[in-house]
Amino acid sequence: MNAASPASSSAAASQPPSALKGQLGTYLGLTVVLLGMIALFGSMSEYFLTRDTFISIANEIPALAVMAVGMTFVLIIAGIDLSVGSVLALSAAVTAAAILQWQLPVPVAAMLGLATGLVCGTVTGAVSVAWRLPSFIVSLGMLEAVRGGAYLVTDSRTQYVGDAISGLAAPWIGGISAAFVLAVVLVAVGQLVLTRTVFGRHVVGIGTNEEAMRLAGIDPRPIRIIVFAVTGLLAGLAGLMQSARLEAADPNAGVGIELQVIAAVVIGGTSLMGGRGSVINTFFGVLIIAVLEAGLAQVGASEPSKRIITGAVIVVAVIIDTLRQRRAERRLA
Repeated sequence: MNAASPASSSAAASQPPSALKGQLGTYLGLTVVLLGMIALFGSMSEYFLTRDTFISIANEIPALAVMAVGMTFVLIIAGIDLSVGSVLALSAAVTAAAILQWQLPVPVAAMLGLATGLVCGTVTGAVSVAWRLPSFIVSLGMLEAVRGGAYLVTDSRTQYVGDAISGLAAPWIGGISAAFVLAVVLVAVGQLVLTRTVFGRHVVGIGTNEEAMRLAGIDPRPIRIIVFAVTGLLAGLAGLMQSARLEAADPNAGVGIELQVIAAVVIGGTSLMGGRGSVINTFFGVLIIAVLEAGLAQVGASEPSKRIITGAVIVVAVIIDTLRQRRAERRLA
């Protein structure tokens, strides 16, 4: 096993020119789509191509971006986590309760919120691994259970924390919040972990062929649990970011956001079948979702219309992913 590990690691680290060309093509394609959407909405609304619009978009996406980083790893191992929106709400609720009811210092309260997300993610991963259950089912159950926990902690009422943790959302550099800078840093770290570490190669290997990983002497179970645990931790961080921006913890926060997270990851090219993905591309997907929502709002699209268009974008992204997968299979055949 030890003799095979360096070889497999170096093979995974050195990507063939075709793979690099494919990555560059994906980057270029996503960039063209993003710029095309900006140009389209800029032509439809005279207020879209303004500094205020882009600062607003940047300050609204940190929570979505950090959750999408974790979801990228989950999809790469051929899993899914539908509970991230509820975990966001519960983590924010615990933080607010720690500040308002338990009178704990803000740093301690924030750590409790992050720990809540970590525990939720760990439970989801451990249950799905221990009983070999589909993560879809386990996370669906966690979605309901954790949402109920958020209602209990907040007594089903919005908890106003004021400016206790508003520093995360406060303007920092040119109006950009610290939360956005932190989200960009986490995207960069996530990409480095995925592409430059042994853990990242194991994540890709599990999504590509889990049985082959077992035969190579690598136990995929702890890796799966770690991926879900980190995803829960990032959802907890997203809860802090959203509470900082709204200065409140709402038990209804994050309802449906898991669909936006998955949409951003899939639009970024991460395969729903597992084994392929990029955190940088996921960030492009987050930007595309954010620009789409901001543009539709500025041109006066109704809420039902926005949901229909966003859903259509998700379906198109899945179709493109399926066609790409079939083309790759034909090429290998």
